[in-house]
Amino acid sequence: MLANRPILRLLTSPQHLWRTVSLGMKSLWLHKLRSMLTALGVVFGVASVVAMLAIGEGASYEAQEQIRKLGSQNIILESVKPPENQSGASEARSLVIEYGITAKDIQQIRGTVPGIEIVDPSRSLTETIWNLDKKAEGQIIGALPMYPEMRNRHIVDGRFFSDLELDQHLPVCAITVATQARLFPLSSPIGKSLRVRGFYYKIIGIISDENGNTDPAASGPETTAQLLIPFSTLLDQFGETFFRYKTGGFEAEKVEFHQAVIRILEADKVESRAAAIRQILSTNHKKEDWRIVVPVELLKQAERTKRIFSIVLGSIAAISLLVGGIGIMNIMLASVTERTREIGIRRALGARQTDIVVQFLIETVLLSGIGGIMGVVLGVSIPFIVSHFAGVTTVVQIWSPILAFSISVITGIAFGIYPANRAARMNPVEALRHE
Repeated sequence: MLANRPILRLLTSPQHLWRTVSLGMKSLWLHKLRSMLTALGVVFGVASVVAMLAIGEGASYEAQEQIRKLGSQNIILESVKPPENQSGASEARSLVIEYGITAKDIQQIRGTVPGIEIVDPSRSLTETIWNLDKKAEGQIIGALPMYPEMRNRHIVDGRFFSDLELDQHLPVCAITVATQARLFPLSSPIGKSLRVRGFYYKIIGIISDENGNTDPAASGPETTAQLLIPFSTLLDQFGETFFRYKTGGFEAEKVEFHQAVIRILEADKVESRAAAIRQILSTNHKKEDWRIVVPVELLKQAERTKRIFSIVLGSIAAISLLVGGIGIMNIMLASVTERTREIGIRRALGARQTDIVVQFLIETVLLSGIGGIMGVVLGVSIPFIVSHFAGVTTVVQIWSPILAFSISVITGIAFGIYPANRAARMNPVEALRHE
């Protein structure tokens, strides 16, 4: 049994508490190297908790931001070229592959699915874009004037084409930042012209890349160059069937719409409307030549993945703290054995079992607390280093260092109770005899 006086009452005496803390600090200072090595387990455990949570949070944040850019009220329909074994015999004979979202699909969706605000279709093809002797492989996109708003693309310079230019089938275009970086690295492209095959387009604006980038210097080679022209102009110049020349022959594709973005009036109805659209497309298409992307569903899935990711990373970090706690217990047990005579003398001078328990608990808390502080500093530094050198987004939440430090202190207390009780239960007479 421990002494009658409770520990809480003992700790309420500031003078006695300070004296016990000072004694614990002196004891740890006498064995500096051993104390430091013991605290390393806690340091790395706490640092791994903070760093892993920051990296996991950053990865989740980046994924969720990309999904949010697609629009929480949007449903995205995409045409997908079916596998060759799904192509019909008539298509094989005509050498024209017909697939994807059609005007009939769009009309049926508009007529039967309630709550649709806007439908924004587009077509695209891959071609070489020329500026004098400079060239870039990229996408030519036939779009409507609402394209930037529906895709969350920002106007960097100039403007996007208008309804009037769409109605008049004018050869104007807007280019992306990546296109500017490759074809106009040293000058402004506004007012100049680009050539695709035998067609020329006057540049009236620059918009952000698909990934949201608005800085030409930050546009990497992996970003696709894009040139956006009025939908009507694309139909006039390239027709309904796209021909792509390949080695030894050519390939012809007929796709009415490569993509269509549908905006729903009420955000809470997006998933139910998506289910209705899936049913319509499944009925209209015998081949798997379409895909539907619902950002709200992707966002929920990303949040679930984040929770699982955080649990896995937290578990790994918790194992590190567990190892650190075992190290503390091991060293404190060794310390109890080494200080058996000291414990006997203190007991002989009137120290109670509670005094001995508090003394050893304070030492373990100091050990784990110092290790926790060092671990928090290291753990907060690692995400910044990773972000700087690896370019990976990291997010340090305010609660993660507090949580990690609290766990380190709790670990010290949990693994210090047994050594402290063992020291307190020593027979004073036997302890005094110990050499």
